[in-house]
Amino acid sequence: MVYGVARRARPDWNADHSIEYIQCDLSDPHQTHSELSQLTDVTHIYYVTWASKPTEAENCEANGNMFRNLLDAVIPNAPNLQHICLQTGRKHYVGSFEMLGKVEPHEPPFHEDLPRLNVPNFYYTLEDILFEEVKEALTWSVHRPSVIFRFSPYSLMNIVGSLCVYAAICKHVGKKLRFSGSRGAWNGYWDVSDADLIAEHQIWAAVDPYAKNEGFNCSNGDVYKWKHLWRVLAEQFDMEFEDFDDADEGELRPSMEEMMKDKGPVWDEIVRENGLVPTKLEEIGNWWFVDIMFGVESSVDSMNKSKEHGFVGFRNSRTSFVTWIDKMKSYRLVP
Repeated sequence: MVYGVARRARPDWNADHSIEYIQCDLSDPHQTHSELSQLTDVTHIYYVTWASKPTEAENCEANGNMFRNLLDAVIPNAPNLQHICLQTGRKHYVGSFEMLGKVEPHEPPFHEDLPRLNVPNFYYTLEDILFEEVKEALTWSVHRPSVIFRFSPYSLMNIVGSLCVYAAICKHVGKKLRFSGSRGAWNGYWDVSDADLIAEHQIWAAVDPYAKNEGFNCSNGDVYKWKHLWRVLAEQFDMEFEDFDDADEGELRPSMEEMMKDKGPVWDEIVRENGLVPTKLEEIGNWWFVDIMFGVESSVDSMNKSKEHGFVGFRNSRTSFVTWIDKMKSYRLVP
């Protein structure tokens, strides 16, 4: 039996997944204990959620409480529990969103031996709780993906979905697909983490003795440039794009948030005309996150530690991008 736990009701696009879906708010300790203490057959925990709060201090408290509530409900009542996978991410090396530009990040490529930054970070809070709670026969692993390419319509950092919505709006109003970020982001080297590869990585760490009690980066194993994926995005929506390299050197470009702030009615029209799943623009587009990503000039990690411990999985990032765009279309979330 595989259990899936989430605060929201089960969405239609998740209905064909062979899991036992449990609607539960992990921030509520009483509800968490009531719902999850009954799961006495749990053998592995994969923790991949987070709650966004206005400050990082609040993030540390809220996310720490959620993780602790889960562990306090499951660990004492699941005698066959073997392993806990904790997913964090790249902010381990660069700092929280709140601290971007205020703290000196580590220099890429990021590797797992780099020390923690001396700033609040809820990833560190979760790791400390994990190390405190895991005792005796239990083992653990920490997984640090980059930006994730995935099908995740309502998540807080849904870059593929957001770019699909942006492309659909540009096409609908007759504009070329225009990159909203910096020239450095356009030409810089990036890596990304395919959601299915992350799942493979976590399953590997949960069952391979050589991967236990370690923290690992988790990216696709190749690099790309947004200037190349931008052409791919335009091709997937059968539209023209603007080449940043043809723009004036000092040209100021509006942020994605600025461009999308009044496009709610346009998106409503697109949904209606194409018979899409009803969504609001603010539900399906994470413009703040796209702006943060497109303001970074380069971001890559090292997968050497995973390879040295026996993980040889990889993904072609271009293929990954197209795959998740196709899934957004197939579930009729974008035209």
